[in-house]
Amino acid sequence: MKKINFSAHILPHIVAASVFLVVTLIFFSPIFFEHKVLNQGDIQQHLSSSKALRDFRAATGEEGLWVSSMFSGMPAYLVNLDWSDGAVVAVKKILSLFLVHPVCNIFLAFVSFYILLLSFNVRPYLAIAGALAFGLSSYMIIGLGAGHNARIGSIALMPLAMAGIHLAFSDRKILGFGVTAGGLALHLRENHMQITYYLVIIVAVYGLVQFAIAFRQKQLKDFFKTILMLVPAVLIAAATFFGQFWAITEYARYSIRGPSELRSANAPAADGLDPGYAFGYGIGAMEPLTLLIPDFFGGNGSRAFVQDEQSATYRALASARDNQTANQLAQFSRTYWGGNTPTPYYAGAIVVFLFVLGILFAGRKYVWWLVPVAVLSWLMSIGESFSSFNYLLFDYLPGYNQFRSTTFSLIMILFAMPLLGMIGLESLLKEGVTKGSRRKLLIAGGATAGLCLALAVFAGMLKLTSSEEAQLPAWFLNALESDRRGVLRGDALRSFGFIFTMLILLYLDAPKRISQAGFYAFLILMMTIDLAAVDKRYFTEANYQRKRAVTVEATAADLEILKDKEYYRIINLQEPFSIDGTSSYYHNSLGGYHGAKMRRYQELYDSSIALELRRFISDAQQGRLIFSSYGTLNMLNTKYIVYGPGRENIIQNPAANGPAWFVQDVVQVKSPSEELSSLRTLDTRHTAVVDVSEFTIDAVPMNDSASQIVLSDRKPYWLKYEANSASGGLVVFSEIYYPKGWTARIDGVEAPILRADYVLRALQIPAGSHVVEFTFAPKPYVIGNKVTMASSWVMVLVVVACLGWSLKENTAERKADPR
Repeated sequence: MKKINFSAHILPHIVAASVFLVVTLIFFSPIFFEHKVLNQGDIQQHLSSSKALRDFRAATGEEGLWVSSMFSGMPAYLVNLDWSDGAVVAVKKILSLFLVHPVCNIFLAFVSFYILLLSFNVRPYLAIAGALAFGLSSYMIIGLGAGHNARIGSIALMPLAMAGIHLAFSDRKILGFGVTAGGLALHLRENHMQITYYLVIIVAVYGLVQFAIAFRQKQLKDFFKTILMLVPAVLIAAATFFGQFWAITEYARYSIRGPSELRSANAPAADGLDPGYAFGYGIGAMEPLTLLIPDFFGGNGSRAFVQDEQSATYRALASARDNQTANQLAQFSRTYWGGNTPTPYYAGAIVVFLFVLGILFAGRKYVWWLVPVAVLSWLMSIGESFSSFNYLLFDYLPGYNQFRSTTFSLIMILFAMPLLGMIGLESLLKEGVTKGSRRKLLIAGGATAGLCLALAVFAGMLKLTSSEEAQLPAWFLNALESDRRGVLRGDALRSFGFIFTMLILLYLDAPKRISQAGFYAFLILMMTIDLAAVDKRYFTEANYQRKRAVTVEATAADLEILKDKEYYRIINLQEPFSIDGTSSYYHNSLGGYHGAKMRRYQELYDSSIALELRRFISDAQQGRLIFSSYGTLNMLNTKYIVYGPGRENIIQNPAANGPAWFVQDVVQVKSPSEELSSLRTLDTRHTAVVDVSEFTIDAVPMNDSASQIVLSDRKPYWLKYEANSASGGLVVFSEIYYPKGWTARIDGVEAPILRADYVLRALQIPAGSHVVEFTFAPKPYVIGNKVTMASSWVMVLVVVACLGWSLKENTAERKADPR
């Protein structure tokens, strides 16, 4: 039995962990050494939206399950809900060395990709460089700065799941089983289904290539054995996410990602997102060139030449005779000239060079896997720019129409490029530099460094303006294009320098002629400098802030509204309805911040709420507010309207219907479309509309004025009312109807919940005095959470057992490794 060689088998991994830790600490030094936190816009909104749930958990130790503070109420599944997956959470903390969230995800990206490269037999010191390339890509850093923590965490753990699958197909089945189960469980726990979708695509292409290889080598039996062995690992990982997945898939049907019921009788239900919405965040066909040249299109749109006194644009504006014209043109002086959303996603010049090198040097099976993944990633990311292809995918690729922001698909090429590049570099170093390999090196260098040099030389021939700038004065455009050419040339030459340096080192066989250790260290340093320097263009001191306990400072209007201890909602006119998470920090709001609000509620906004708000603003400007005429706002119990800069002014609505009310009449319709259109002219305080094609309703007796119902107690998942009526009747509640998980009881006896006014709950209550209770106890949480907890511990035990078994086998069979 061979002994473990410390310098060969243990030291490289210690060095790797140390390098990853040092890079993380230095890059995010304000967090670790200045006691700052990231200033993440999306997270600020999320903290506001989830505050009520977090406060309830802190006060009671219970989960709220339903969030009332945004969009008039919705399930808490995708807002803030703690599942019993503590074992998975503990594994993540250990793997990330207990670094603070969310920067621990960048460290995890390093570790995860490092393990992936090791599984492909890339030597550890090359794997360190490849891992840094993956974790420091500007895609990861920009996403972290925006607050997309779940997306970045999910991406960070993709390589770990892929490593397990590859290990299983590389005759390391026990280890592969454990790494697949653990890596996939960690990945799923981040709860970002769109990134999981891209992982499935990567794995599917890998599986097709493995199948083709097995078919050609007549080893299909072994192929299917490996597949069958991986199935339990995937099931174990999926079971740790069982409750969450059940909840998400159940809710998706009723969210804007599910089908709309607003259709003609003969038309099929439209499932998924609206194509215009789904492709709203695409990029231009050539914008992925920023993978090679970060400022090919001028950056991320935040910089302007008017801020640079040395720029030709600034001098041109300063010399303009008309100051008003100069001030107007200054708005068009930004460095970015692309026609779409600015997306400077930089993979690294060295990485792109190594990717091309990998195509020439890596094994064919890896090329046929990763090159199609990269091409598919490019095509999917450009969305509308290649509409014939992407609309085909949108219509026919299962599940693809559930996701928006096609730029997210770039993660596949950012996964493929450093992986194939490092596999190719490993192959080159293993075989040695020969006449034939030098020829391939020149091809790779010519394709990448040559492109950079050509763009630098011929930048003057490019038209560096967008279509919206075509009508600007020629003198201004000439100066603007001159500055943009300078930016393009500078970055093109920068990328050329990195590629040329690496090309020369490899061409001269530096690892053998000089020092392997020196070459590895130089590669790691160059990779880090290249990417970190670009990252710092978009991730600056402005991305940090001092720690503070209160996320949103209360305005005078907030403090005044908070004096009201009743149950009500507000609407904030100063923020767009769909991105107003701030109001949810202190109040129950009609608006909110979430990418998957309930579809019926969005349709109500488009059809009624938006129209009423415009009419309300017009009436207020003319001084003729008639509060009883705003039926939709009233039925949602909108007691306060906030407006003005800084959310400082309020208007109280005395006609808000309150938490619940008896109605005197019911308009019966036979379709959702009729139900929604009826609301526009409805006096919701006295009349309700019910779709009788879905709900059966008894005749509504005439109510006397003494009939009343009051909200006497409430928790997020539970509401208690006391009703008193001589005749009984239909009660409408200003609570959003959701068909899954809610039960109603009248004096302890379950009663059917009706839907009224398109989005609200309703109950038929008999005459007399009664106690009415609504309870939200969704099966995905009540049952699924138990499965999640048990499976999480099973996963941990499986991973430990597989790692132990693998270590035992490796110790028994280890051979000396010259590297």
